[in-house]
Amino acid sequence: MTEKGNNNAAEQAAENETCTWFAMSAPYRRELKAKSYLESKNIECYVPMAKAVITKRNGIKKSELKPAIHNLIFVRTTKETIKQLKQGVDFLQYRTQPVDGKNIPIVVPDKQMEQFIAITEANKENITFLKPEEINLNTGTRVRIHGGCFDNIEGMFIKLKGKRKKVVVISFEGIASISLAEVSPDYIEILPEREATSRTSDKKNK
Repeated sequence: MTEKGNNNAAEQAAENETCTWFAMSAPYRRELKAKSYLESKNIECYVPMAKAVITKRNGIKKSELKPAIHNLIFVRTTKETIKQLKQGVDFLQYRTQPVDGKNIPIVVPDKQMEQFIAITEANKENITFLKPEEINLNTGTRVRIHGGCFDNIEGMFIKLKGKRKKVVVISFEGIASISLAEVSPDYIEILPEREATSRTSDKKNK
């Protein structure tokens, strides 16, 4: 094997050994089954939960935690391990995105995933998960929040259907968008267009 071949093999091995967050699909709303399976293998994973009002058989309504986004589970492991875990099970599949004509598994950066978990865990009653067709982020204004439980979070300040006031919406890697409940205008900083454009460009170049 040539020196170049050795280098490529070493790079591939290092990539396989690096733990990253994969956005996975658990078809037919089997995200909790997938979670139990992964935890039994000591694999770190995360299913965003939200409070929902459930009507019991006796007619009594009760608030319970339910998966906030059906079929979605995040898995933190190596590239090689996720390949092995998928074998023989039909409730764990890649979520993919088109890149250069190919569909590749979606990987969420650690920092973004940490932010996503922090927001969804601490504010189950103050956030709403949105479907892609429910919003148009291009119509919003880029803002940053200062103070409160969403301190230093960036998002888009937009008007949603059915809402009288504008809300801050945070989008994560095209996987999920979250609408934050009433954020005081005193906490909101409107970002200059140049800064917002620069940040977007920087992310694309990384």
